[in-house]
Amino acid sequence: MKTIKFLPLLFLFVLASCSSVRVASDFDKNADFNQYKTYAFYKSGIDKVEISDLDKRRILQAIDTELASKGFTKSENPDLLINIFTKSRQQVDINQFNAGWGYGWGWGWNPWMWGGNNTSVSTSTEGTLYIDLVDAKKKELVWQGEGIGVLTQNMNKKDERIQEFVQKILAKYPPEKK
Repeated sequence: MKTIKFLPLLFLFVLASCSSVRVASDFDKNADFNQYKTYAFYKSGIDKVEISDLDKRRILQAIDTELASKGFTKSENPDLLINIFTKSRQQVDINQFNAGWGYGWGWGWNPWMWGGNNTSVSTSTEGTLYIDLVDAKKKELVWQGEGIGVLTQNMNKKDERIQEFVQKILAKYPPEKK
């Protein structure tokens, strides 16, 4: 009986964890990030990304928005080159639970169970977006951000979800040196 009371809470926790984006970043500890003020997209790298052109545009627009909010400007002669790449994998979740009101002792079959065992299977696609910032003069990677989260198939929410990925990844830039 107590288990059934906690199922909605467990479902809410699982639903909330699916909507978040987990982020990480890495950077060159010798780089002076204060010198970077302008950027351009690394077209030949972005052309190789295996996602739809519509999603590429969504990602690039979100990056434009975030970098502009940080005071960066696009330039023909940039300080930074921006590259992206993506990965995705299918995630399958199998949940088994007893839906009955069992009476009896020990493990095993109980003839007094109502409802029996239920199994639910759900699938989702987990995506990873990498954003690379490359020093344009040295042609060296100086910062990389990574965001991992469940992707949406809902066309009305794609812009919002991609914006969330990019916003959370670029929140880690510039890095805090310790």
